[in-house]
Amino acid sequence: MKKFTFELENVLEFRNFEKQQAEGELAKAIAVENEINENLKKIAQNYAAVKASMKGNLDFEDVMAQSQYNNLLEQQKEELLKQLTQAKLVTEQKREVLRECMKKTTALEKLKEKQLDEWKQAADYEEAELLDEVKNKL
Repeated sequence: MKKFTFELENVLEFRNFEKQQAEGELAKAIAVENEINENLKKIAQNYAAVKASMKGNLDFEDVMAQSQYNNLLEQQKEELLKQLTQAKLVTEQKREVLRECMKKTTALEKLKEKQLDEWKQAADYEEAELLDEVKNKL
């Protein structure tokens, strides 16, 4: 019996390539989200550090400088929150693209498995027929 060949092997390979690309794109989007979250943590740490350093300090210039710095941190935080919202949208879009790629790949892999099982059954049947034929000749 001839060797098993899956006629859609090239399509399956292409779908796997697309899936790998989608995984890479999702990883990049998640990395952007993580970076924004890290920056938000740094802002919170800076705010806490300034607040702790100013505890008990009543110097007017220091209080004004702290206030201005806190305003700057608040502006940075707001900008990062906007970026985070956008990054989450992008991540969800990339996640959906990956889901679709996985569906397409899974469908082709199941088809390949089904065809391979059918080929194996046919090969087993053909082998049994040959053995019966040889047995009957003896």
